[in-house]
Amino acid sequence: MKNQEIAKIFYEVADYLRTKEESFRAIAYRKGADVIAYLEEDIKEIYRKGGVKELQEIPGIGESLAEKIEEFLKTGKIKYYENLKKQLPINLEELIRVEGVGPRKARILYQKLGIKNVKELEKSAKAGKINSLAGFGKKTEKNILEGIEFLKRDKGRFLLGEIMPQVEIVFDKLKKMKDVQKIEIAGSLRRMKETIGDVDFLVVSKKPKEVISFFASLPGIEKVWAKGATKSSVRTAYGFDMDLRVVPEKSFGSALQYFTGSKEHNVATRIIAIKKGLKLNEYGLFKRSKMIAGKTEEEIYGALNLAWMPPEIRENEGEIEAAFQQVQGEPNGLPNLIDCKDIKGDLHCHSDWDGGENSIEEMADYAIKLGYEYIGISDHTKFLRIEHGLNEKQILDQYEAIKKINSRYQIQDSRFRILHGCEANIMPDGSIDIDNEVLYQLDYVIAGVHSSLKMEKSEMTNRIIKAMENPNVDIISHPTGRLVLQRDEYQMDFEKILATAKKTGTILEINASPERLDLKDSNIRKAKESGVIMIINTDAHRKEHMNLMKYGVAQARRGWAEKKDIANTKSLENLLKLFKNNDKTAQ
Repeated sequence: MKNQEIAKIFYEVADYLRTKEESFRAIAYRKGADVIAYLEEDIKEIYRKGGVKELQEIPGIGESLAEKIEEFLKTGKIKYYENLKKQLPINLEELIRVEGVGPRKARILYQKLGIKNVKELEKSAKAGKINSLAGFGKKTEKNILEGIEFLKRDKGRFLLGEIMPQVEIVFDKLKKMKDVQKIEIAGSLRRMKETIGDVDFLVVSKKPKEVISFFASLPGIEKVWAKGATKSSVRTAYGFDMDLRVVPEKSFGSALQYFTGSKEHNVATRIIAIKKGLKLNEYGLFKRSKMIAGKTEEEIYGALNLAWMPPEIRENEGEIEAAFQQVQGEPNGLPNLIDCKDIKGDLHCHSDWDGGENSIEEMADYAIKLGYEYIGISDHTKFLRIEHGLNEKQILDQYEAIKKINSRYQIQDSRFRILHGCEANIMPDGSIDIDNEVLYQLDYVIAGVHSSLKMEKSEMTNRIIKAMENPNVDIISHPTGRLVLQRDEYQMDFEKILATAKKTGTILEINASPERLDLKDSNIRKAKESGVIMIINTDAHRKEHMNLMKYGVAQARRGWAEKKDIANTKSLENLLKLFKNNDKTAQ
């Protein structure tokens, strides 16, 4: 599928247009990129059916974008995109990953200082050349240097949500090969880490040569690093590496356990093996020269007197001790981790009322398609003008609109409900940007920090605590404000946040957007241990974004969360009981 490659180009075109402040056209390309990135059908097949006209049937794809898609499918390039790069010869994608450097500022930095990449940006910032530029200043220069240091920590890593769709395509193609008997993804991707360095496939096959050749010749492979009898390493056009290993069936389980990791988990299991007079490696579990286990992971762990552990928690952070206790039938065994099938609804969804792509009805219909019992519409509020945030009157108008829509759904399916909420803004003093009288009328209220992100630790902590103490605020969205690979968490006292959440009954969100995955796994575990209820939401700005729920669930699993820890695993009736103003009933 060429979907992801085309989407990536359109995202970059949008950024180049933003450097020239051509906002309207930039929005069109970004919307087009969003549509293509979440298409379930191969765009190449859509084009094959009816050419440019068929492409224009895709919502958000007009004639101009359709012609550029055709050009890419025919030539592998888009001249318009290539010309934009020539006009502004900088590594824009790299530069705008630095916090404080948006597309417009990237253009100014090039025009004034000739900065083309992050290396040159860092050099100029350290020399104090940036703070004198109009619109920058010493604070921005300091933030840029901090942002560069942040990027260095995770250099060469990719967002889980960026890589997964492409890996799934490769996995499906390999799985369909008649010569492939078994196949699994291993490594950090199997553990669903929020960032991925490279991808590992393990295969059982009696014809390894054919499988290796097929793998190395797949579409989208840019370079073949190695191609041996049982292993191949390649670089994808997207920039990440993939390894494929063909292993004997008798060693598949031990290889899967070994290559899944983590390193710390594997060291701990090898120590257990040594203490039992055994040797554990990717080939199997051995007593002297005799192999005693290896075909399945369950065999390996069982021989070590351990229960099988879900890959997401294999970090040597207590899972091995819990697995031993599980086998012994003692308390404090392994958690019964939450699963995607446990989710009954998504409460952080935006509609076209605040600039989202889809209407309330379209969002609701998609939620029904996903098998949900409810959806929550929670559009931005007035402080976020850039997101077309709603004021009090608009929120009340939306309340009436949802009431009417719900009456129609009740006729079709009495089990499904649209809940009316909002994503209000926590102002720097901790107040909410919508009147409490209006907030009280909603089914629930999400509140989040969207501005003044660099506050001192005590100030930010008090700001969020004050919001949680508001009797109308039910959920704190993306509670720590981080952006994976872009921005670290706010300075805040998370222990105090947890204590206040517990005391006030405020729910903390696990935001499933791959760019956020906020809360992070360690904070999820702290929240669970503190008895704080969480909710997994997608922050969907178009209906297809609701499919991101799987990343939020994976993040919750990495934090040892169980069904009982997550609000939206509950029925509508029980969900409403968790909200502060639970004397009201759903519309």
